[in-house]
Amino acid sequence: MPRNNYRFEYDRYGNTSRILVAGRGIEVYDNSFTNKGTSFTADERLALELEGALPPAIRSLASQVENGRRLVAERDSDLEKFIYIRELFDRNVTLAHALIASDISGYLPIIYTPTVALACRYYSSMFRKANGLHFHPGNIERAEEILGRFRNRQIRVAVVTDNQGILGIGDQGAGGIAICLGKLMLYTQGAGIAPWHCLPVSLDVGTDNPELLAAPDYLGWRQQRLRGDDYIRFVQGFARAFKAVFPHALCQWEDFSKQNAFATRDAYLHELISFNDDIQGTGAVCLAAILVALRAKGESLADQVFLVHGAGAGGVGIGEQLQAALIEAGLPAREAESRIYTVDSRGLVTADRQLEPYKKAFAKEPSSLPWLLSKGGAGLAEVVGKGRVTVLIGTSGQGGGFTREIVAAMCENTARPVILPLSNPTEKAEALPAVLYEWSGGRALVATGSPFPPVAWAGRLTRVGQCNNVFVFPGVGLGVLASGAREVLPEFFTAAARAVAEQVEETDWRQGVLLPEVANLREICRQVALAVGRAAIGAGVSGPCAFSEFQHHDDPERLAELIDRMRWRPDYLPLVPM
Repeated sequence: MPRNNYRFEYDRYGNTSRILVAGRGIEVYDNSFTNKGTSFTADERLALELEGALPPAIRSLASQVENGRRLVAERDSDLEKFIYIRELFDRNVTLAHALIASDISGYLPIIYTPTVALACRYYSSMFRKANGLHFHPGNIERAEEILGRFRNRQIRVAVVTDNQGILGIGDQGAGGIAICLGKLMLYTQGAGIAPWHCLPVSLDVGTDNPELLAAPDYLGWRQQRLRGDDYIRFVQGFARAFKAVFPHALCQWEDFSKQNAFATRDAYLHELISFNDDIQGTGAVCLAAILVALRAKGESLADQVFLVHGAGAGGVGIGEQLQAALIEAGLPAREAESRIYTVDSRGLVTADRQLEPYKKAFAKEPSSLPWLLSKGGAGLAEVVGKGRVTVLIGTSGQGGGFTREIVAAMCENTARPVILPLSNPTEKAEALPAVLYEWSGGRALVATGSPFPPVAWAGRLTRVGQCNNVFVFPGVGLGVLASGAREVLPEFFTAAARAVAEQVEETDWRQGVLLPEVANLREICRQVALAVGRAAIGAGVSGPCAFSEFQHHDDPERLAELIDRMRWRPDYLPLVPM
């Protein structure tokens, strides 16, 4: 459909009430926002000149969803199921989201991790229809003009990647935009941000992946990655343009690699309404799992010693969140830092090493660890044992990194060790949940990064909680937008973690289940949004919601009403000819 051939109208809460349509016939059918497939009513078919273009029978949305479920089930692999759902999304976004919502637990591993990793890897060969924006050195100077083409969609959330740190598979070049598409589908499912308010963005600064550079069908900017000042100027160009065009929208930085992740987050902390999900979302969902585990253990946060195996963006982000929570629990900053060890591929991260800046926050002074001086270094097993670690977190991307020896050492340190193998995709997990139960004699409290089936132990099946950022980032985004927060504060993520932890039922945490069920995603995101909105009010950074006539005036009750009423559900909207 030609640009501006449709217009969204909103109720006083900022929720879309109807779509005004200037186009007719095939133009309406070919636009994924206005297409209803066989659900166009008789009146709509007549008014929009679709009469005769469709079979005469009219299907309900529910009937379309059931048909879609059958068609997905017929696909042989998760990748084929992913392709079907994405093609459906490209034709009819409302139906695609209604289909996903009919079984969010079943479809989440298809539309996001782990299947989305394959979609990133095979993006160029699988390419069917353009989605989102691709900025590269050839067009970044026109970024404001290009973004301006999306003003009519009232963009509220953009997920932006430079494609370098994609899940556990690294640099995927232009294919990284599949991550943005997946995250935004979850913003819609969890937070109710309508799909037309979502914008996926790839900052294509090249790729250092030799397979992509050599592939004849690669669709990205076929150059080595920009670095140094050229890279900084490129990101600055995008950030300036985004703020100019969408000053009230949320920008989520996604899958930047290591130092760039921290540098980008920190550079735009006060210039854009932005956060980095790999750093802050990962930290929050990990903290949520730990808070639930402590409820099961009957212990306090301040009693624990933490080890993060893998000192990348996610690992250091977890360290940041743990430190903030320990300080909130009453520990002085230096003592809170002393409770957190980080281990990378070279062993314990210490201050006497040449370190990337982001790793320095939790680097240990060797002189402060007498047990370290005896050997001049320490690997994972030694730090677990000598450091008396009670909470072990894996973000290393090294499958099988948590050995029987390490689990045994954890069991010597505490009656109920907390072990979180968070690396994904599945084959990258530091240990399998069933193995952790076996090696610990059922004592370990376990949550994972990838989805795993329930574990049979002690005569019952125990669900394995997934530390999935989907429990955090959609609710954070909704809370920020509804509260009119001028910036995204670190305490928002502590509030989000506590809100997620509160959603785990007592019957679950008493059995060692550390995260809520994905089936309750919409309510979990609502609770996170409420917690974040209240935190924004308490911190004095809230303001008028830019997307609604109804305002909360820093009143938590009005804020709750706004959050409830501004959320979109996947139902067909009235189409009104204009």
